[in-house]
Amino acid sequence: MFRRSIEIVASSIKMTLQELWKNKLRTFLSLLGVTFGIFCIISVLAVVNSLEQNIQNEIKALGTNTIYLDKWDYSAGGGPDFPWWKYVNRPSPKYDELKQIRERTPSARYVAFKIDINDNIYYENNQLSAVNVYGISEDFNQIQPVDISYGRYVSDAEFSQGSPVAVIGNEIAEKLFLEPERAVGKMITIRGKKVIITGVIKKQGKTMIGGWQFDQSTIVPYRFARNFMDERRSDPLIMIQGQENVTSKALKDNLTGTMRAIRKLRPTKEENFTLNDINDFSDAISEAFVSLNIGGWAIATLSLIVGMFGVANIMFVSVRERTSQIGLKKAIGAKKRIILTEFLLESAFLCIIGGLTGLFFVYLLTKILSGPIGFPVYISTYNLVLAIGICVLVGVIAGFIPARQAARMDPVEAIRSK
Repeated sequence: MFRRSIEIVASSIKMTLQELWKNKLRTFLSLLGVTFGIFCIISVLAVVNSLEQNIQNEIKALGTNTIYLDKWDYSAGGGPDFPWWKYVNRPSPKYDELKQIRERTPSARYVAFKIDINDNIYYENNQLSAVNVYGISEDFNQIQPVDISYGRYVSDAEFSQGSPVAVIGNEIAEKLFLEPERAVGKMITIRGKKVIITGVIKKQGKTMIGGWQFDQSTIVPYRFARNFMDERRSDPLIMIQGQENVTSKALKDNLTGTMRAIRKLRPTKEENFTLNDINDFSDAISEAFVSLNIGGWAIATLSLIVGMFGVANIMFVSVRERTSQIGLKKAIGAKKRIILTEFLLESAFLCIIGGLTGLFFVYLLTKILSGPIGFPVYISTYNLVLAIGICVLVGVIAGFIPARQAARMDPVEAIRSK
């Protein structure tokens, strides 16, 4: 049985290739719809999936299983309807709250504090404007890893002593010192304070959601930063990462009780803080991309329907041209299911050829787009399997009626038609 199936497949492929070569223009026009349909759906899915993966990676870079304690609600949106009055008068997170959060929240693994300003930095006669300067506490690097390409990160002793040291972004190092490795050991000035560079942060590249923008940033210890930053006006933020076996939802519930206790809020009192869950942003992004995928499917479905009629046309012509061959096969004992299977395989193979052509053009598109849009565009294994699956399905649907017509032929009449 298996050997017979192999023979049927081989015979169908051979006949299909002969028909394709014999009628090149007709084949090209008929398969154009399948090619265009696969190109549409896989190109849209490839770009959308690559974009979503890039954004999701950037969100994960903000800290996995992490809660951002702030007075602002990041999911509240913006525009004229933004209830800024609800948040502006809330108390900002304080450094003193770190210790209490650690003591009262066993589910918290790391807790870090951050303040920042956007200001100028100087090296000799050179000046850089609008540089992000972050003042951070010890656990920051545990929650938000900072990879160093040259030199070293801030040491524990420098954190505890508030030493005037910094690690700077790759772009800053290039602009001030031309070669990033030359920055290590040099002294820069921030708001009149002399700071020694201990390391250069590994180049991050452009990001689509903002994030920390380490390439254009300078990181200093919090205890040093508070000498030239006003903590109340420098966007203070507390970052809390949960234990490995604790979900972000459970961590958020625990932190809600902890913060209400720390700020002595009565049960009926509204919370004067917001716990922003990074995982919520990830879920929101996934939902937003669903509509884009639906749009791609809608465009591709129309193209595939057109392609389906083209393939059906080829199969009807093929059945008509091979009527006598079908009659001979049935006369020597070929059953209906054999004839039906043979033509369905031929139809599916036709669509696979069209699909592979479409995938080839998608591959070229990914190479063209990857440079200008700033992130890699790729065809996932899932999309490859999906494309082949769609081709087989379209081929079976398009070829079913012609194949059934061939299977039902009377062998005597079919032979006489010659």
